[in-house]
Amino acid sequence: MLTLQEMDALLRESLSEHRYAHSLGVTETAVKLAKAHGGDTEKCRIAGLLHDCAKGMSTSDMLRAIYRNGIVLYPGEEDFEQLLHAPAGAAVAREIYGVDDEEILSAIRSHTVGGRNMSLTDKIIYVADFIEPGRKSFTGLEDARDLALKDINAAQELCAHLTNEYCHSRGQKVFSI
Repeated sequence: MLTLQEMDALLRESLSEHRYAHSLGVTETAVKLAKAHGGDTEKCRIAGLLHDCAKGMSTSDMLRAIYRNGIVLYPGEEDFEQLLHAPAGAAVAREIYGVDDEEILSAIRSHTVGGRNMSLTDKIIYVADFIEPGRKSFTGLEDARDLALKDINAAQELCAHLTNEYCHSRGQKVFSI
């Protein structure tokens, strides 16, 4: 596995300035949440940093990485192009960054749609991605930020609810597992 400094340098080269800043915000938030809830700060730091590592890839490259690594897509997930960077990110984290820790890979994989039986690390990355400091304000964001430090399970549920509301308000299909 690459060192954290090597991961950071490689990630900075592969993402837009905006996406890289977002990744740093998620990392900072994930570490804070891990400390608040007894999570593994180093696993959360790596998962937070790499959660969007496949974001700049083409759809075809993401799908190739997913299939090459034997990652199983949820039924219908392939139809939601904007979600494919999560399973592709798990593949890229393994192939390029050398991550072999299944807990970290799972958190990257599940940071967009969640999953069944999410681990604490999964929930932390899911919530951190939603509430990171660079997010533009919207109704419910501050509630989610406040709740995240108190009850990660309730925060995860609120983030999922707010995401569904947002998609419905824009007439978008909502993906569910």
